[in-house]
Amino acid sequence: MIHPGAVETETAVALLAQPQPRRLTLAERNVDIALLDWGGDGPLALFHHANGFCKGVWSLVAALLHPHFRVVAMDGRGHGDSSKPSEPGAYEWHHFTEDLVAVATTLADEHGDGSVALGIGHSFGGTTMMAAAAQQPALFDKLLLVDPVTPPPPASTPPPGRPDFIRRLVEGASERRAIWPSRTEARAHLGERSLFAGCDPRAIDLYVLDGLRERADGAVELKCAGATEAAVFAGSSNVDVFATAREVVTPTLFLWAKRGDFPRPVYETLAASMSHGHVETVDTGHLVPLERPDIVANAALRISGP
Repeated sequence: MIHPGAVETETAVALLAQPQPRRLTLAERNVDIALLDWGGDGPLALFHHANGFCKGVWSLVAALLHPHFRVVAMDGRGHGDSSKPSEPGAYEWHHFTEDLVAVATTLADEHGDGSVALGIGHSFGGTTMMAAAAQQPALFDKLLLVDPVTPPPPASTPPPGRPDFIRRLVEGASERRAIWPSRTEARAHLGERSLFAGCDPRAIDLYVLDGLRERADGAVELKCAGATEAAVFAGSSNVDVFATAREVVTPTLFLWAKRGDFPRPVYETLAASMSHGHVETVDTGHLVPLERPDIVANAALRISGP
């Protein structure tokens, strides 16, 4: 069993120094995808972050799982150090799914197993991970979906709530502050936001270190601009997670955040439509990997065991 304080002596800087930064060029998709690769000979685990976040925020979970897995975390397009395509429609969700399939296939072939032992996705990353498994059923051995985003299903006449759901997400992302005079001031600002209230302080540090870049004028700014985050949310208009779930044969565990944004019955419906889907409740807010990395790591070890 892993406990919350297992790596509390590590600093965010030291955590980010452990993995090897890499870039995968997906020539057929015209994007480069940035990775953090912790190496090792264990089974391959691939992580995908939430919309607006970055690969580095997985470092606390990776530190706990690295003794058991070869851990790799990726930046989705438009995020972190990955390419920032600007053409219309570049952030529709099917592009993220196809990028993830390409990255997972490359890493699985490189690792020699032909599949990813464990795919872990948080929020939007969890929905993307589910879609990748639906598209390529043999690519993932197990899935851990951490409070994935579940937009109301599309229809010829959109159901009540779907346009408002997407609009609220788009507006919130568009208004997000992106520039600060320094990382210190960015850290202070983010630490006061209610979104991060329950987070491990090191997780916020990791976000500030890996999710912001230095500008020529000495200030710092988000690597994933609010406009990009908003475009991702807007790109979900045709996503049907219920249809996707019915195509998933990979054994899947949903972690439902009790104090998150989505109702548990939705996850129960998704899990019931899968060949092997289950739901567990965790007493956290939506940012589960940043609040309780030990919960994510323990769930990963449990579902990956014999």
